[in-house]
Amino acid sequence: MGLGVELPHRSGAVEQGDERGVWPCEDFICGVHARGGRSVPRRCVRTEQYRTDNYADAVFPSSLSPSRSADFQQCPLLYRFKTIDQLPEKPSIAAVRGTLVHTVLEKIFDAPAGQRTYDLALSLFKDALESLGEAKPQEAALVREHAQSTGNQELVEAALEPIKPIMETYFAMEDPNRLEPYARELAMSVELDDGFAIRGFIDRVDRNPSGDIRIVDYKSGKSPSPRFADKAMFQMRFYGLAWWRINGELPRMLQLMYLGNGQMLKYEPSESDLLSTERKILALRSAITKSAERESFTPTPSKLCGWCSFKLLCPEFGGTPPPLPDRATWTSGSSLVQDSLKTASTLVINQHPE
Repeated sequence: MGLGVELPHRSGAVEQGDERGVWPCEDFICGVHARGGRSVPRRCVRTEQYRTDNYADAVFPSSLSPSRSADFQQCPLLYRFKTIDQLPEKPSIAAVRGTLVHTVLEKIFDAPAGQRTYDLALSLFKDALESLGEAKPQEAALVREHAQSTGNQELVEAALEPIKPIMETYFAMEDPNRLEPYARELAMSVELDDGFAIRGFIDRVDRNPSGDIRIVDYKSGKSPSPRFADKAMFQMRFYGLAWWRINGELPRMLQLMYLGNGQMLKYEPSESDLLSTERKILALRSAITKSAERESFTPTPSKLCGWCSFKLLCPEFGGTPPPLPDRATWTSGSSLVQDSLKTASTLVINQHPE
């Protein structure tokens, strides 16, 4: 099982009902339960970076995250490019905005209840944008380029314009002044079988006075069509499984908040649901291992290929993937393979189709 760090307890005042169709804050306050005063033991692993320096772990995974799992399900070759070859992707403006929005929605709860306003959110976005320029200049440059394309001379204001409707939608969906999250940006890792672990970052965890847990994930885009809703919820079942295995309690609610159109996907998992998710994850691990043993990560063409960063390297589009390193190097660390991938990495970054 994962090792633990204790999350800080914070108490919150119990408020009355909410009319927005989300669980009201009298159901979800953080810290010690309002009824009974019982605290639930929590074990989690906090880490700043999950990407391994051991190449063998990338080829024969000892852990999976929701994003890694989704990549392999979408296209095994995509999984290889991103996880095994670790080829860089050209950042997209949508992804950068999404990161900034997540930062704002984490930081807004640092303010006392009553001060978590729309104006504060916009101010936090400006702070996050400034910090982005220091930490990730390439992504900051992308934001500036996009802002300049609008013709607005005030770059910060231009960058802020697309964020305003997202923040407006968030405040229409819930009132952060009526919530005290149990945890934010929670990193979790737990072993399932033979040392194999599942891991991920949860945007927010809420706990109500009865002790029920709600796991919340923010999406800055629009909700999927009903046809793809179950696929989207796989990430949340993944998180629900991790929480259950670490804490021994089933989450009451898994909730996806789509800030692009104000829609929510909600799911109340059962024990059988999460056991089924665990079997699926273990089957994915087995499939990845078999692909590695065959040295064959086959592309799966779909409509999503149009957004792929690696089309120029994909056989479906006339490309040639970089060779997998010799098996003798698989246990020697990823640094041994970087030179062989340098050309491919340059190709991805410099010739990425707009």
